[in-house]
Amino acid sequence: MFKPEPFVTRLAFLASDRPEAQEARDRLAARYGDAGVEGAQVIVALGGDGFMLEVLHAHKDTARPIYGMNRGSVGFLMNEYSEDTLLERINAAERAVIHPLTMVAIDSKRRTHRAMAINEVSLLRQTRQTAKLRISVDGKVRLGELSCDGALVATPAGSTAYNLSAHGPIIPLDARVLALTPISAFRPRRWRGALLAHTARVSFEILEADKRPVSAVADNFEVRGVVEVHVAEDRDTSMHMLFDQGRSLEERVLAEQFSV
Repeated sequence: MFKPEPFVTRLAFLASDRPEAQEARDRLAARYGDAGVEGAQVIVALGGDGFMLEVLHAHKDTARPIYGMNRGSVGFLMNEYSEDTLLERINAAERAVIHPLTMVAIDSKRRTHRAMAINEVSLLRQTRQTAKLRISVDGKVRLGELSCDGALVATPAGSTAYNLSAHGPIIPLDARVLALTPISAFRPRRWRGALLAHTARVSFEILEADKRPVSAVADNFEVRGVVEVHVAEDRDTSMHMLFDQGRSLEERVLAEQFSV
């Protein structure tokens, strides 16, 4: 079992396919050395938010913290890119602990698919027709029929991503709640979603699934033609991300609520 050491000196550099990320990896590895994932105390991810999610998924069992530097586009989950004083920045960094969602999706052939989501689990209509969903929380039907483009369940860390674009609430990282947000709700038109306890188990039943097919997506893992989807937080899994002092993930989520 990997145990963090008090002072970080050994790094592993991983980069997305973007040329600027690949070039950055080569320069940083030459300057600081590359211990490889197994020998490193911290993994440095070079890319954008999508690549950060890929690295978190791929190395969730290593217990090594991830320090990202933006060599992509948005970079909300990344630190600013700089090649100088990298070890000092990492050793002074603030840690964010992320608990992902688990998705269990059952498709039209009754096959079961399991996946993990760091940001959100989203249900999306596959055709021109609206989806029809029945939503239950902890086994109790809360919405008998939602006509919509889809719906999603977001973690606090993911609340500023797709959830925010769908007009869902921004959630402080330590709030211990999940966002349940409709995507372009048609009926009931005024329903704007709900905030749920992090212990809640959310179930979606797809109504008229043959006529109105729906896909389920856990971050970047998609299952098409689903008939049931069950979502819950996995408190047994913890992922650790590192952010520069004064630019913690908590601070970024808070600042996002005041952005104009």
